[in-house]
Amino acid sequence: MSIVAAWEAAVDKAVEKGADDFWCTIEDRRPGLLPERDAPLLFAALGRLTVGGDDPAGRAALLAVLGRAYRQHGLLPHAATIGDALLAAVARRGRPLWTSQLTDAWERADRRAAEAVRRAAARAEDGPAWCPAEVIGHDRPCDTIAILTVRPWQRLPHRPGQAVPVCTPRRPGRWRWLSPANAPRLDGTVELHVRAVAAGAVAHRLVHDVRPGELLWLGPPRDAGLRLDPSARRDLLLVAGGTGLTPLRALVEQVAAAPDGRRVTLVVGARTFADLYDAPALDKLQCAHDWLTVVPAFSHDPGAEPAERGDALTIALDHRRPEHDVYVCGPPLMLAGARLRLLAAGVPADRIHLPAELVS
Repeated sequence: MSIVAAWEAAVDKAVEKGADDFWCTIEDRRPGLLPERDAPLLFAALGRLTVGGDDPAGRAALLAVLGRAYRQHGLLPHAATIGDALLAAVARRGRPLWTSQLTDAWERADRRAAEAVRRAAARAEDGPAWCPAEVIGHDRPCDTIAILTVRPWQRLPHRPGQAVPVCTPRRPGRWRWLSPANAPRLDGTVELHVRAVAAGAVAHRLVHDVRPGELLWLGPPRDAGLRLDPSARRDLLLVAGGTGLTPLRALVEQVAAAPDGRRVTLVVGARTFADLYDAPALDKLQCAHDWLTVVPAFSHDPGAEPAERGDALTIALDHRRPEHDVYVCGPPLMLAGARLRLLAAGVPADRIHLPAELVS
């Protein structure tokens, strides 16, 4: 077994009871430093960061949460105490997997992790690091996608187009970015659309295992390059592929909450009609607002109308007008050449909005 694999196995084994050891050690050395209720999340997140292995976006989500937590609780001056408590808890609960060789390697990794957290805390804003949110709805419009309606215990301070770190207790320590599909509602509820992918342990749990009544954890929102420019009132061309629809639907709801005369064309890409998973909500929006036009784009549906047959960006360019601001969100393959295609079609660079790379 490799060192990283042994670490990961030890951390996973320690998650259930290791947090108690972790908190007790900190409380003995620095009474009152860390609230007991926050110890499990901090323990799991620090363990995951030290083990490593996340993709850049997952690591960034993890660091966004940890940076805010260290700032919130004033933990930076006590990084050595926290590191010692983490190691002691993992080593104790990870027996008999744990060895002196693992301890030496862990201490080196812990120093790198502590430096990453320090930088994240320097960038973090004030406010809570995480907020519990109850799952009150879990719909499966198709086998690989779930629409989760969650109610945060405190109103989530997000704006349409932003992304939020999300964690399920079923995969403690693993945080992933998701973009809410709606502008903030009066009752505080938020929709999260999730697609299960082969390499996505968190997404798989959210789609296939999580049920109403369970809690998720939501971290601090971050701009993802898709917020509306508050100074612009230009018409919008929104181009979505798959669950890339979520931040763009939130922009539609933002316009609906305060209509300002602009018109919005939303092009929604899917392979076939059966893959157009959010059709009822889109139909409802279009019926309610005469300034909104929803255009489906089917890349692999021979029964589609000619005007709806093709990839989303190709169909969108047929609807583009010079006054449009263009927002595009979708899978990596769709985004890879989007900027060049839009520039070649005559869209000015400052009118093109693509998702920012959420990395640390």
